Amino acid sequence: MQSAAKDIETSVQALKRTIKEHDGENVVDSHFVQAVDHTIGVFYNDIGEIRSISIRSLFDLFVIKALYVEKRSRDAGVIDYLGDLLSRYLFTRELFPIQRGRQNYAFYFSDLLAEMQGITNHFQNLFEAYRKYADNALFITGLFPRSLRWRGGRRSGRMRGLQPMPHIDRTYYISTGRECYGLAAQHDLAELTEQRAVLYKLSHYFEVYVEALSEISERYILGFDMNVIADKLLDNFNLYRRTGEQHYLENARKYAAILKVDGTSFPKLFQRSRAYII
Repeated sequence: MQSAAKDIETSVQALKRTIKEHDGENVVDSHFVQAVDHTIGVFYNDIGEIRSISIRSLFDLFVIKALYVEKRSRDAGVIDYLGDLLSRYLFTRELFPIQRGRQNYAFYFSDLLAEMQGITNHFQNLFEAYRKYADNALFITGLFPRSLRWRGGRRSGRMRGLQPMPHIDRTYYISTGRECYGLAAQHDLAELTEQRAVLYKLSHYFEVYVEALSEISERYILGFDMNVIADKLLDNFNLYRRTGEQHYLENARKYAAILKVDGTSFPKLFQRSRAYII
């Protein structure tokens, strides 16, 4: 399993080098697509076993597939930025840093305005505030859009008597997220941190990146790429039929469980054990 993880790490770094070397253009061809799909396939080969691969490499791979390959993105900086965003947000408490005791997942542009006016001091500067709010908006609309079903209105309970909250939906976060990336790009620190060009891209193509993150979420984070799983199921079962080696059958059962294959329709797959049917 260690060698498989190492192969993934090496392949992802090679893909990123190619993208960086051709920054500003898209060099996706049949060989590049094959390399990406093969690397994803290695990950799915031992989907329940590989444990040592870095989360950042996996997210870089998924971003490359969804954005660079399928949407023909040309910006190496954006690919790197989104891979970093996913690895930070999914495994830290960075999400929603400007909430103050709210019981829902909404965060508001008014919170950012409060930061700007010095009412609180969570952020060290406006550049950080703008960028963080935009990151939050991109992340939540891309990976967890269902959480945006909550709608604003007058605060209730302990919060009764305060001003009405704005109407919260996907459009709200897209518009404010795009605006905040644009404001961050205009800040002096954008030049010092060498992020100006990337932030302008994130602002201008915000909805494209939301769509890419949504695809990543559905295929790899909150679910699986079922086409790949189906291929792995058939490959392993055919290998078992040819070789008789039990571990191929065990792998096929695992993939079948993920697909929720009906055991009665494929009795040869499950006849020796029902323990894997879920």
